Amino acid sequence: MPLVADMSSDIMSRVLDFNQFDLIYAGAQKNIGPAGVSLVVVNKNCLGKVDRPIPAFMDYRLHIKEASMLNTPPVFAVYVILLTLRWLKEQGGVAAIEQKNKAKAKLFYDTLDALPLFHGPVAKEDRSMMNAVFLMQDPNLEKEFLTAAEQEGMVGIKGHRSVGGFRVSLYNALPLESVQTITSFMRAFANKKG
Repeated sequence: MPLVADMSSDIMSRVLDFNQFDLIYAGAQKNIGPAGVSLVVVNKNCLGKVDRPIPAFMDYRLHIKEASMLNTPPVFAVYVILLTLRWLKEQGGVAAIEQKNKAKAKLFYDTLDALPLFHGPVAKEDRSMMNAVFLMQDPNLEKEFLTAAEQEGMVGIKGHRSVGGFRVSLYNALPLESVQTITSFMRAFANKKG
């Protein structure tokens, strides 16, 4: 059975053995480059096994044959990816950024677990290093928490409309100081609410 992975949120955030996958796809807008760029890593051995016709754009054999230039590449987006990859290399590469990401996630989750006002709905062993989701024990406080966070300049933390709660993204470019800021805010809010 082919192993296919959507790594849109965690690509380039940790060291992985890409050889264990048959296909990896990722929206690049998280850790590689601007929105609209996608990364596909494919094991050539799994290609060409479909009997039905597929559109040329979805036939990865054609992309490989044309050195990923089957269509006009988005030049500016590719340039931004180059800059991002240079930055990642300056950070010490994927192995070094993984350690930074672990430190950010540890700080956030340790804070979350220490504050009874909040709780994480995801089992600890399944928590993401890139997207930390959490709820409040008292849902009536969520709007107040969100408003106070926005007043402190922390925007975009509202959870998905179908789930509610909150989501804090910890992508590669986010510095540890930003995690320190939100965790300090969470502690202060929890202290205020008793």
